[in-house]
Amino acid sequence: MTALLDLHPDADADGVVGVLATVHAALDSAGDLGLVSGDYATAVREADRAISRLQALKLSLVAAADRAAVAAASGMSGTGAWLSQATRTTGAAAAGQVALAGALESLPATGAALREGVVSPEHAAVIAAATRQLPATLDPDARAVVEEGLVERAKRLDPAALRKKARRALELVASREEADRHHDQVLREEEARARDKTRLTLHDNRDGTVSGHFTVPTVAGAILKKVIGQLASPRRGRLGATQDQTGPVGDQLDWAQRQGQAFVELIEHLPTDRLHGKTAATIVVTLDHTQLTADLAAAGVDTGDQLSAGEARRLACGAGILPAILNGPSLPLDLGRTQRFFTEAQRVSLATRHTTCLADGCDRPYAWTELHHRDPWATGGRTDLDKAEPLCGFHHHRIHDPSYLHRRHPNGTITFHLRQ
Repeated sequence: MTALLDLHPDADADGVVGVLATVHAALDSAGDLGLVSGDYATAVREADRAISRLQALKLSLVAAADRAAVAAASGMSGTGAWLSQATRTTGAAAAGQVALAGALESLPATGAALREGVVSPEHAAVIAAATRQLPATLDPDARAVVEEGLVERAKRLDPAALRKKARRALELVASREEADRHHDQVLREEEARARDKTRLTLHDNRDGTVSGHFTVPTVAGAILKKVIGQLASPRRGRLGATQDQTGPVGDQLDWAQRQGQAFVELIEHLPTDRLHGKTAATIVVTLDHTQLTADLAAAGVDTGDQLSAGEARRLACGAGILPAILNGPSLPLDLGRTQRFFTEAQRVSLATRHTTCLADGCDRPYAWTELHHRDPWATGGRTDLDKAEPLCGFHHHRIHDPSYLHRRHPNGTITFHLRQ
């Protein structure tokens, strides 16, 4: 099938239809293979690659249709409306595809990677957005270097992780200070747009419930998620504790319901006489001391999000925000055998090193993790910083599950395997 998709972006539409008929026939044959064993990972990756290549072809056709003004010939208001009707997609989704198709015409490296199937349309959209945000004064050669660098990163990262890296794309061709300033500017513009989009609607369902919808800036959402997560997360009981003591674990939990109940608990404990100056959860903001005093780079939050230096300074005025200022005064972080549990100071310190659970492939943010003793306390382990491993609730249970073996890798991640 690989050869079938090697089409020039401006190939004749009728010829493309003929080739795609062959693709459909090949897919019909594949449906009769009856997969029962084998290397499923390779099969899934190749299927995903083929999907990306077909999507690249579709975007090329959309761009060609836009240049040919097919919408006007069809009496449609624009290419987005024409595409929406032709593919039975929403207007917003069609408009996004038209925009991406147009952007790819000036992003040759991204377009080539998409046609090869090594990146997805979601990756391509991130790269297109990042290149639009580059300084207008950047010359074409530098822009090409940035684009190629982002494409290489896209081959290793998911779109969400790529988006965070893309905010600092300028560092590929500029000094760190210039990249810091650009990164901060990008975040400040995002924060301003977020404030403009902030909304809250509530609806009385007249059945004893109220439904609502809200849109808030990322950092406000991060605080809410952390509070809800801490209220909703099950706590591990003592060894041998019953389910009555610890509550249900794993897949038995209805997380939507549990978080809803936690939200109710949060609302019911809000003060009615005055607003407190701090939140119920501590948000750790990591930034260099020079970044706090100067208007330079962005700050990292222990929920995995980022915010501008100005926003970090604003939030640092609240007692619920704990700035982890690097190069500042220190706290004792190695406790040896003198203390059983890791301290808040140790947890804050680790927030400067980790953004997620250490389990390989787990994207649970650091703020949701529990600190695991790498060397078990019961067998003489120490409560020292270099022995602390942040694991989400699921993987913390798993690392203590005798049915599983775990392995630590040089990059710090941990993988699990069922014992044979």
